[in-house]
Amino acid sequence: MSSDPEGPATTPTESIAESERHATWLELFFDLVAVVGIAQLAHLLHDDPDRGDLGLYCLLFLAFWTAWMCFTTYGNVAAGKAHTRTILLGMFGLAVMAAAVPEIESDHGRAFALAYVLVRFLASRVWQARGEVVVDWPTAQLTAGVVPWLVSLWAETPTRYWLWAAGLAIDLGLTFVLSRNRLLNRATEEWQDQHGKRERPSRTRPVAARFDPRHLDERLGLFTLIVIGESVALTVEAASEAEWDGRLGTLAVGSFVLLLALWALAVRRACGVPLLGFGVLAPRFALPLHCLATGALAALAASLGGAMEHAEGPLPANVRWLMCGSIAVFLAVGLLGGALSGRGLRWILAVGVPVVAAPVVLAAATSGGYPGALVWILVVVARWPWFYDKRVVRAPVSDRHT
Repeated sequence: MSSDPEGPATTPTESIAESERHATWLELFFDLVAVVGIAQLAHLLHDDPDRGDLGLYCLLFLAFWTAWMCFTTYGNVAAGKAHTRTILLGMFGLAVMAAAVPEIESDHGRAFALAYVLVRFLASRVWQARGEVVVDWPTAQLTAGVVPWLVSLWAETPTRYWLWAAGLAIDLGLTFVLSRNRLLNRATEEWQDQHGKRERPSRTRPVAARFDPRHLDERLGLFTLIVIGESVALTVEAASEAEWDGRLGTLAVGSFVLLLALWALAVRRACGVPLLGFGVLAPRFALPLHCLATGALAALAASLGGAMEHAEGPLPANVRWLMCGSIAVFLAVGLLGGALSGRGLRWILAVGVPVVAAPVVLAAATSGGYPGALVWILVVVARWPWFYDKRVVRAPVSDRHT
């Protein structure tokens, strides 16, 4: 729910209108540009990635997602008062970051860092003009974590990457350490220091920015949906370049069904976070889960694309672990989402823990198998929550009424 610092409290009619908001065309355009960058990142994991490639992917994905979330927060709170020019400038910054990814280890890394710094400062400035404090996602407003990125403009790799990681760690740390009251009290004290001696303050007293939860859930779900769509596109591209035969067909169909299964967990009845109910968690706790889940999806897309090149034989160990590991991370988020949504201990033991453990076991035990078989086993794992809910839980209930 958004707030207007210059107007009265929101009326019931306004609340109803806000709850019926949907993502605008501009917001969808912004999401598509962000996912272009994520597709670029997925290529970092394409050719038998090692730990260094995976670490760089995680670092850059978190930066992309953070930049995207800063402007998503602005659009959610400002609603119809969001400035188109501001969002378009942020979009251009994300496009520069995406273009820098393929040569990130060269001087393009500086361009990536500079674009990130400018995007973050731009996102922070809008809250000063609005007189609001983003108490539910302070990263959108605070810029302490941007300082290491600014310093990295004069650093070389790998020092540059460590500075980026430090900046992102600061952002995450402040998000969980600073409470709502502390953020608002600090902003109020600064306002009083600046305007206490003036008869007519130039700014209104700071107030807490209010999220529109339904609109935020929709934006998170749409972003996850677009990432899944991009995953399908990457898989199709890889399959189109491979030699078509029965094993490739088995792998390709299995990959598509697997992505559909993950879509059902994260989007069909959830807010973009697998098995997490709508409005269950406050934004500062739900958003990191969304980042983790979408990052795992994009990594899975890279592994499925890599598998297409090895449809006739065993997967390289790194590709196999990337595939199974990304599924395990995604389903681990689902375990947390389901538990926090009140599914109970029985569900955790019968569904949540097994679906997380199974991909890890498969990665360790299927070194000689064909990719198609592995993918179809992962489909069964991903569909187990649905089967449990439909057959194991509901069947006894229907039996009692027969």
